Amino acid sequence: MAGHRDPPEGEPDGPPGADDDEYRSVVFDESFIRAARLQEFSARERMTDHSHAVRKLPPHLSPGPPGKGLGGGGRRRFRNGPRQLLLLLLVLVLSFGTAVYLGLRNPYRPPPIRAAEQARISVIPLAPEGRVPGGAPADLLARSPAARFRVGAEGITVPGARPTGDFAEGQVVAALAVVKDYLVASSLDPDVLMGRTVRPVRVLLDPEQQGQFDRSFTDPADDGRHDPIGWLVRFDPGKVALADSQVRVRGSLRYEETAPGTLEVTSDHVFVYALRPAGSTARPAADASLFTVRRELRFRFTVDDLPRHQAALLSSSSQAGPQSCSADVPRALRPLLAGERAKPHNPAATDPYTTGPVAPALCGTLSPLAEPTGPGRGPGSGPAG
Repeated sequence: MAGHRDPPEGEPDGPPGADDDEYRSVVFDESFIRAARLQEFSARERMTDHSHAVRKLPPHLSPGPPGKGLGGGGRRRFRNGPRQLLLLLLVLVLSFGTAVYLGLRNPYRPPPIRAAEQARISVIPLAPEGRVPGGAPADLLARSPAARFRVGAEGITVPGARPTGDFAEGQVVAALAVVKDYLVASSLDPDVLMGRTVRPVRVLLDPEQQGQFDRSFTDPADDGRHDPIGWLVRFDPGKVALADSQVRVRGSLRYEETAPGTLEVTSDHVFVYALRPAGSTARPAADASLFTVRRELRFRFTVDDLPRHQAALLSSSSQAGPQSCSADVPRALRPLLAGERAKPHNPAATDPYTTGPVAPALCGTLSPLAEPTGPGRGPGSGPAG
């Protein structure tokens, strides 16, 4: 006789639980109940006149098992899919639009890259009051204000670099290096000084200024923009030669960030050259004279200029002598050599009715204090003054 826990039919055939494997995956949860097509009447409903214990649900009320066919839960999922996709696309569009709007409205965005403006150039010849002193280069230098100047690039000292608002210390160092290279190329390179090339200077300029640079040498003009001497120091090799290759230099460099993303470097240096007449071969040289050029240059840098190792020249102001004043714009400096005097200066006529850039005729007088003093002033020299 079967026990209380045994079914009336006795133990089922096979191992325990073998018949349950077919229904093991069936879970009678809420979704399963809602998916049923038949619904049992409640006890109160069965007390009324019903011949059946269950009723069928309409197809639109029976969602069916999830993911089964096109009806029921599968149909609901099919209908909700496009809605979720559209909602996702809407969120993406709104996010992208917000990012673009904030990017356009960001007050801290970097300033737009500005095109390089044309350099402003001023060159003033300095005429001596008397004859130009002459002699041996070493003797002239020892008796001149350049006696304690350094030689060549050693005279272009670079200040200590500190970071500015938008420029790190390394970027300031890079900007100062470009300016020093420009001064060396444009004021000390023998090939540039004697008019054999201009390329070492040109390659250091902003590409947008190279057209102005080229025109200054092919078509020089006294318009404050196209004077060759504003870009570099240049002599006529048919008239003068270097009596001493060691140029004396003294000056300073300074920098400041004048606007967000803009660094300006200003140089102010005096270069002293020992010159002699072209073709003179006397050794040691005893017919040399000194020629002095003061150059004040202002450069502008942006962050994009530094990797290219180039700069925009904003302004150039030069004073050079001894030389005669001239109404035309020379392609090279015209030094007065030992024993020569400056010609009387007659300023060029000016027509105030002429339109266009004003080109004033500028000329200065070289102070006797800027010339070598003492004995041995050279052949044909006048008094020390």
